Amino acid sequence: MLKVLYFASLRERLGVEQESLALPADRTVAGVIDALISAHGDRWQHALKDDPILTAVNLEMCDVAQSVEDNDEVAFFPPVTGG
Repeated sequence: MLKVLYFASLRERLGVEQESLALPADRTVAGVIDALISAHGDRWQHALKDDPILTAVNLEMCDVAQSVEDNDEVAFFPPVTGG
């Protein structure tokens, strides 16, 4: 199982802070995103694919090609802007 975390406005938009997900056949962050969209539908599609997001695996920033293994922590959060 993977531990999936959602942060900041993404967490508010989806209405969930974290969830567990079985390791998808495509063992990448992109595969995790596809599995989440398949499980949850349009709202996740818009939040995780249509809008820009940042990703991390085990506290390390990465892109969607990053591989994942059982018991990894995958985090999604919106880009941070500042002034």
